[in-house]
Parts: sequence; structure tokens; C-alpha cells
Amino acid sequence: MSVTELPGTSRPEPAPPADPPIRPARGNSPFGALLLRLHFYAGVLVAPFLVVAALTGLAYTVAPQVDGVLYGDRMTVAEVGERPLPVADQVGAARNAHPEGGVASVQPGAGDQATRVVFAAPEYGEKQHTVYVDPYTARVQGQLTTWFGSTPATTWLDDLHRNLHLGVVGRHYSELAASWLWIIALGGVVLWWRRRRASRATVRHLLVPDLSAARGVRRTRAWHATLGVWLTVGLLFLSATGLTWSRYAGANFGTGLDSLDARAPQLSTALTATPSGPTDTGGGGGHHGMSGAGGVVESAAFDRVLTAARTAGLAGPVEIAPPAEPGSAWTVTQVDNTWPVAKDRVAVDPATATVTARSDFADWPLLAKLSGLGIQAHMGVLFGPINQLLLAALALGLLCVIVWGYRMWWQRRPTRTDRRALAGTPPARGGIRALPWWVLLVGVPLTAAIGWALPLFGLTLLAFLAIDTVLGATTRRRRPATAPTSPAPAGR
Repeated sequence: MSVTELPGTSRPEPAPPADPPIRPARGNSPFGALLLRLHFYAGVLVAPFLVVAALTGLAYTVAPQVDGVLYGDRMTVAEVGERPLPVADQVGAARNAHPEGGVASVQPGAGDQATRVVFAAPEYGEKQHTVYVDPYTARVQGQLTTWFGSTPATTWLDDLHRNLHLGVVGRHYSELAASWLWIIALGGVVLWWRRRRASRATVRHLLVPDLSAARGVRRTRAWHATLGVWLTVGLLFLSATGLTWSRYAGANFGTGLDSLDARAPQLSTALTATPSGPTDTGGGGGHHGMSGAGGVVESAAFDRVLTAARTAGLAGPVEIAPPAEPGSAWTVTQVDNTWPVAKDRVAVDPATATVTARSDFADWPLLAKLSGLGIQAHMGVLFGPINQLLLAALALGLLCVIVWGYRMWWQRRPTRTDRRALAGTPPARGGIRALPWWVLLVGVPLTAAIGWALPLFGLTLLAFLAIDTVLGATTRRRRPATAPTSPAPAGR
């Protein structure tokens, strides 16, 4: 029943509507809204670290070629002879050229590769001096200061990628990038799949950008998301392998290997039988090498030990290492890191030229194998030049995805005269509060466990939640209250 207003009277002002319930951003479910906001902020805040990691990693992919250009005249021989000279002669020539320090290891040259005689001394610290000898003429071709076998150029590029030449403090940047990379990659795939499913798009549109009607931010999003889907497996691999040798997450990974007894078996160098135990295979750190011998060793022993190792089946490139302490066996290790890898090891008594212990790569625990292979692939060594090309493609693809992500942020900015801004607004809050209780019951402990395993991820996530909560409360407090006003009476 309607009531006709009398002239000169005003209609009573209706009560202001109640605050609307929390609604997920873009009509998504609470989970989708939370994931969208997390993906947005993680992308904006962590992307600069990922850019640096991608650029430095891209530079590291060409390290073998840089070594060839800078040190090729020392690391390779100009003319390949019919048969290498005895290792003892080559070690003697290296000693004459470098009398300081003790021989830590020798990698006999084969083909066009020079023999590497590595000297160690306490004053060198972690660094070593490597003398390169022509295996066919015993001519010393030069020497380099190396770090666990890496040349100065490769060491510089490696430090740039791992810590930006800032030491321990710089390692936090790479660990932060690796800790969030898998979160961003998986979150982006889920968001793209949900969007495609909502629009009833085909699976093909997950892998091929649909540009038929896309314009502006939609076109950018199509390229950003589709390329991200293609890169996901590679990015997850880089994140996982990078974390295994990071500072904090890598230490937790090493603890996990210890608890599962999943490290490579230790090769006993005792000249009497002793049980084998676990040894470090690189779970919490980067490169590894052997310490220098305790004193001068007999050069002829290198040939006896090498012959015994060859007889035991160790083919291909090997590294011969005298013991750090007298009275222990020598070790011979296969050092072929290209697929299929050869990493068998034997301990040899130099006096009798007999094998006293053996450790084959085939007998390593599965996690130890995967850890070793993953590190070699992360360094671009496992599959040779193909590995380098794949890593370079991943780095370039990641840079493109990040650029498109920032472009979307800029394209979504308000452009009206009264609402101009430099960038788009973030997705709406409210995803966590709208989640069902059972999701929080499972999700909170799971997130806490991931934060414990990946400490830098956990700390930055807590910081994000705290800052976002404070900003949300500040915004609500500053929002002006709209007082209801009555319209003027008719006729005035």
C-alpha cells in the first residue's frame, strides 16, 4: 500500500545499510581471494630478488665458455700426444714450478685436457693453487688460484649468484628468492587454472595464450600466466635445488638427510677394516673439496694408486688424493659429472697397490643421488651445453614473467582525473576471515611447518601478515564516516 506525500513534507531518511559481508575478490572463493592476494604481494615484493637471481644465474650459465676464453691455453693442450707420461713425472714438474704447499689432489689429463695438480696450504684458506701440466710433455702451462676446482672467473660468477659478493649476509637474498619461488609459481598455476575453468576455457588455453579478444591487461595476463605454466617445472626444480645448499633451509635439509640416514656412505681410508658411516654430500652447502696432504708424498705412488683404481674399474676422469694424515689409504674418485655420471670411489693402499674399500654411486641412498644430481643440473653441468641452454631459457622466461607481472600492476592503475595512481590497487582483503574453520585447522599448522623448514619464508610471511594487518586497520580508521543528510523540502 502506497502513501502519497503531502506537499511541503519530507520523506523520512531510510536507515543506512549495514556493512556488507566480506566478499572474496573478483567473485572468487575465499581460498581464491587469499591466494590471489598472496600471489600479488609475493610477486611485487619478492620479484626484485628473483630478478637479481635470474640475471646472475643467466651470467653463470656461460661460465664454461668464459673459462675457455680466459684460461683455455692453460687448461687444454695444443697437441694431443700418443700416450700420457707417468703421473709421477707430471707431478714432479708441477712441484718444481710450485714448491710451496702439499699436493692435495691430481686429476690426470686425457685427450686435450691438461693434468691438474692441486696444492693446498693453511695460508691459502679455502682457496687452492692448481698447476696445469701437459700430460704428453710434462710442460707446465700455467697455474691458477682455484676454489674447490673452480677457476677465478667461475668463482666470481658463483659468488655473484649466491651472495652478490657480500659474504654470509648476501646469501640471504638467494635463499629468500628460492624460498618464495615455488610458492609464486604454484600459486600462479592454480590461479590461472581457476580462471580458465571459470570461463569454461579448454585445457589448450592453459598452455597457449588466448589473444583473440584480449586487450590491455587481459593480453598481458595471458602471456604472463601461460609462460608461467610452461616454466613451472623448471622453476620448482631451481627452487628445490637452490634451497638444498642455502644457509638455513639447507641446514634443515641436511638434518633431514641425517635423520633418514640418506647421505652417501663414507669411504673408509683406514688400512684396517672399519665400518662406514655417513658423510656430507652437499645438503647444506655449495661446493666441496679435499684438504691438502699433511706433507710431501712420493710421486711414484700416484701411478701405483691410479693403476689399482683402473684395474678396479674406475674409468674416465678421476681425482687422486693423498691422505691428509700419514698411515691412511689414498682415495681415487670418478669426477665425471655429465650424464650418465660416474662417481664411484675406491681407497687404495699405496704400498701394496691394493683396494682396501669401495663405494659405488649405484649403492648410494636415493635422496643422496637426487641431491647430487640436482646440484649438478642446477650448476648447468649434468647435461652439458643442453643443460646450460635450458637454464638460460628458464632465466630469460622468468624475467619476462616478472616484467609482465609489473606491467599488469601498472595497467590496472586508476586513470580517472580524480583517482589517478601510479599502480593498480591490490586485491581485496578478507580471504582469511572467510575461510572455513577446517581449512584454518589444517592450513595454519601446515604453514607453520613450512615456515620452520624454510625460515626466511616463514619470517617474511609473518612480516607480510603483520604489515597488512596494520595497514588494513589504519585504512579503516582513516575512512571518513558518511553522515546521512535529508533532502530539502519540496517547493523551497
